[in-house]
Amino acid sequence: MKREQYFTSETIREKSRVMLDRLASLRARHANITFDLNRSALLVLDMQEYFLRPESHAFIPSAPAILPNLQSLIANYHSANRPIIFTRHLNTDADAGMMSRWWRDEIRAEAPDSVVSPALDVSMGIVIDKPQYDAFYKTTLDKTLRDKDVEQVVITGVHAHLCCETTARSAFVCGFEVFFCVDGTATYTEELHRASLLNLAHGFAAPVLCEEIT
Repeated sequence: MKREQYFTSETIREKSRVMLDRLASLRARHANITFDLNRSALLVLDMQEYFLRPESHAFIPSAPAILPNLQSLIANYHSANRPIIFTRHLNTDADAGMMSRWWRDEIRAEAPDSVVSPALDVSMGIVIDKPQYDAFYKTTLDKTLRDKDVEQVVITGVHAHLCCETTARSAFVCGFEVFFCVDGTATYTEELHRASLLNLAHGFAAPVLCEEIT
C-alpha cells in the first residue's frame, strides 16, 4: 500500500472540513447526541514513535499534522480536570494472537519507539497498554472510565481505520456515546480514513472536528 500525506499542517483544517461535510446527512440524524465535556474522557490512541518517526517502517505520513490538535485537546481536558487516557499498542508472543500473523511484526515494550511521542505530555493523563486494536480488550479501560463516571468518549490517535475505529465501535457497544475526531486521527491513506468515517458515522460515532470538543 502506498502511503499518503493527505494531512499537512497547511491542509489539515480545510481537508478535514471537506471530509466532515461529506457526512452531513449522517451527522444530522444524530443531532440529539450532544457533546458535554463534563461527562467525557479523551482517548489518545497509540501515538507512539513507532508510527510517528519518519525513519520507522510503520510511519504514518499524516500523523505529525494532528499533533497540534491533540496538544490542544489534552491541555483543555487537563484544565477541566477531565480524564485523559493514552494507549500504547504492545505485544508479547503470548498476547499477539493474529496480530503477529497478519503484520509479521510486533511492538515490544522494550523497543525505544514503543513510547508515546514526547510531543504529547502523558503526565496529564494515564497510560494503558493494549495488545489488540480494541483498547477495551483485556485492558482496564472500561473500569477506568466507569470509575470516573464517564458517559462519552472522544477518540483520537492512529490508525483511524484500525485501532481508532475498532475502539470506537467497542465503546459504542459498551454503552458510551462516541465522538470521533476527523482532524485528530490519521492513517495511511485518505481513502481508508474516509471509509472509517463513513462506517462510524452510520452506526457508531458522531464525527467531529477537534475545535468542537470544548
